[in-house]
Amino acid sequence: MSSWEGKTRGGVLGYKIFVWTLKYLGLRFAYFLLSFVVIYFLATSGKAFNAIFHFYSKVMKYNRAKAFLSIYRNYYMFGQILLDKIAMIAGFQQRFTFNFEGEEYLRQMHDGGLLVSAHVGNWEIAGQLLSRLEKRIHIILFDAEHQRIKGYLSDVMSNRNVSFIVIRDDFSHLLEIKQALANKEIIAMHGDRFIEGNKTILLEFMGSAAAFPIGPINMAAKFNVPVSFVFAVKESRSHYHFYATPLTTVAFSTNQKQREDNFRRALEIYVAKFEEILFKYPLQWFNYYDFWKLPDNLPRLPETSP
Repeated sequence: MSSWEGKTRGGVLGYKIFVWTLKYLGLRFAYFLLSFVVIYFLATSGKAFNAIFHFYSKVMKYNRAKAFLSIYRNYYMFGQILLDKIAMIAGFQQRFTFNFEGEEYLRQMHDGGLLVSAHVGNWEIAGQLLSRLEKRIHIILFDAEHQRIKGYLSDVMSNRNVSFIVIRDDFSHLLEIKQALANKEIIAMHGDRFIEGNKTILLEFMGSAAAFPIGPINMAAKFNVPVSFVFAVKESRSHYHFYATPLTTVAFSTNQKQREDNFRRALEIYVAKFEEILFKYPLQWFNYYDFWKLPDNLPRLPETSP
């Protein structure tokens, strides 16, 4: 089974400290403090360290010295991006510059749509950047533990066209998603992780088989909305590059084989762009578990009558 459990380290207090530091000491000072925090995480990250070391040494084929240095730089970049995310949410957009590649595709989402990203770069920042589309963006949070964080970030957010939808065990989030799409708004979510029990499709990724959840693609098909695969990556201390792919329409079919073929074709587009971004920005994949470990019983699509 997948070793990712849908949880991420961190809490409301940490976010409050970050916001206070940004307001009164500045982003540069926060980056300075971060260099010491990274050393602590290097010493205590355990399984996360082993997972990212595997990526750099086995997948990217770095020698040991370069792999260890890359882990430090990856942790430091992760911290910078967390600070940047909070700065953007709290209204400090003027401190950053951006390139937009593929924005014209998103402007074609006249009746709403789905943005699917991954744990690479700063995907949450995309929702803040896309306020220029003059559409409401709903960012889906998979971590149930982020309910309180969601509440705090909602209080400090400067862009009221961006909101959060938290995945809940009672599936009430589906009503929020349905209403948002009915309002011709945009849903943004990850597409690179799954929790035990999720339906997945096996695809070759970075040279080995990996399981990808069908949930995002299935959502696009069921609600009949286009999907674009998007990534926002950090290119310098204060500059980001936003990428968006041409719109993909996923036809929903009651025939199991046809439906799986449709989902697979869409996911192949996603994986190809995901790989392209990783090869270009290898320090910005914040994956700290065994991504290629397949579930014991790989879930398949349910049987339906043709």
